[in-house]
Amino acid sequence: MARRREHRKRALPGEREVRLSRKLERVLLQGHPWVWRDAVAGLDAPAGEVVAVTDAKGGFVARGIVDDGPIGVRVFTISPRERVDAALFSRRIEAAAALRDTIIDDQTDAYRLLHGEGDRLPGIVCDVYGTSAVLRFDGGGAAAWQTVVLETLEPVLRERGVDTLLVRSARRQERSLEVAFGALPGGRYVVSEHGMKMLVDPVHGQKTGLFLDHRPSRRKIRDLSRGRSVLNLYGYTGAFSTAAGLGGASRVVTVDIARPALDLAEASWAENDLPPERHETHAADVPKLLAELDETFDIIVSDPPSFAPRESALEGAITAYEKLHIACLDRLRPGGLYLAASCSSHVRRGAFDATVYEASRRRRRPLQLLGRWGAGEDHPRIPIFVEGDYLKAILVRG
Repeated sequence: MARRREHRKRALPGEREVRLSRKLERVLLQGHPWVWRDAVAGLDAPAGEVVAVTDAKGGFVARGIVDDGPIGVRVFTISPRERVDAALFSRRIEAAAALRDTIIDDQTDAYRLLHGEGDRLPGIVCDVYGTSAVLRFDGGGAAAWQTVVLETLEPVLRERGVDTLLVRSARRQERSLEVAFGALPGGRYVVSEHGMKMLVDPVHGQKTGLFLDHRPSRRKIRDLSRGRSVLNLYGYTGAFSTAAGLGGASRVVTVDIARPALDLAEASWAENDLPPERHETHAADVPKLLAELDETFDIIVSDPPSFAPRESALEGAITAYEKLHIACLDRLRPGGLYLAASCSSHVRRGAFDATVYEASRRRRRPLQLLGRWGAGEDHPRIPIFVEGDYLKAILVRG
């Protein structure tokens, strides 16, 4: 009976309650970290306030922080007695750092230290790039706790050799950075991934500087490239290209529509002391280039920007992926390897894989499935939180 009364406890002293208007108790208790604004009744608390989420009868379900967008509450705990306070942030940040200490090798100094929802720190991301790091808040709720986060994060970073921390604005349209401690980097510099040198510019680069989530994919390409020709589409800073070069590729072609990105790809290639004659770059629109190419490759990597930034774009994205896969298969030598990836969270794993299989059917080209994976281990995911399993990679032979 006492245990039942504990479950019915509504809130801790001084804590506001918000009541679910939908039956979401099961998914929240399985670990889903979001409560949409339209799923709670009368949510009028300011961003950053801690609230108790209750069921229709007033029973405690979860505790979290109010946000200022479509996500009404970001859930931090489902324990009735656990407070959302500085001590909780400290425990979570220390636990995240301990995980990285076990999974990041000593030849890698570019990795994700805090992965938001995956580390039970919803809305908080921190990437490490050698001696600098970038902290990013998703939404005003998490940003309201910036001071608390920094108090724990600074010593954790300094222990790992980081002497500069940049904080990216919580508003996506503002591309501004502030310096939490240290000095603003003067430009791009070298970091390491499995011993591969990569040039990073955390001030002007996309996301926080590099696409760190593709570390397993780059390692796979490095392992498979010896003696093979490689076409890297949507190459951005050329990390896949450099990985292929270090793996012994006979020829690597990097394609991106942005010439500055290709300049960085060429600089990264040179930084790794790779022969310049084995690498060429093309500033071009990928579909147009694929349509005009009259040669084939042993390996093709296709990692385009998100084709479905919103749910309403899903149907068009599926069609776009199928067309891209068909064009890539047309340029793949018999027995060649095709690594296709999607960073669109609205395109689920099964749907993305199906676009590859549909391209295979339409080209009457049977494929062998060699592997599927997502982001690296420094991007942990919550099983019930499919939105967080955004990155999908598939490797086939055809």
